[in-house]
Amino acid sequence: MQKLPIKKHLKIHIRGQVYKVGFRFLAMTKAYEQHISGIVRNEQDGSLYIEAEGTETDLNRFVDWCKQGPPGSKIEDVKVDEGELIYYESFDMH
Repeated sequence: MQKLPIKKHLKIHIRGQVYKVGFRFLAMTKAYEQHISGIVRNEQDGSLYIEAEGTETDLNRFVDWCKQGPPGSKIEDVKVDEGELIYYESFDMH
């Protein structure tokens, strides 16, 4: 019997120059590449918020990408917290 990979849920807050650089779209693309489900949205304070669910390995790669960001972004801070699984079925941009 094959074991299913254990999934985790991360809440990722990204501060810096994250608007008008395609961050949300590219985060969604990267999430699909890494088999991650969740959401990404702009926040009122100018930051970006992501909820991401996947295996630890895939999430680590995704968070590493978030710390770099797409070309044109300037990341000042990335805060990552674990949360309860929501069992997202896809990755959506809000």
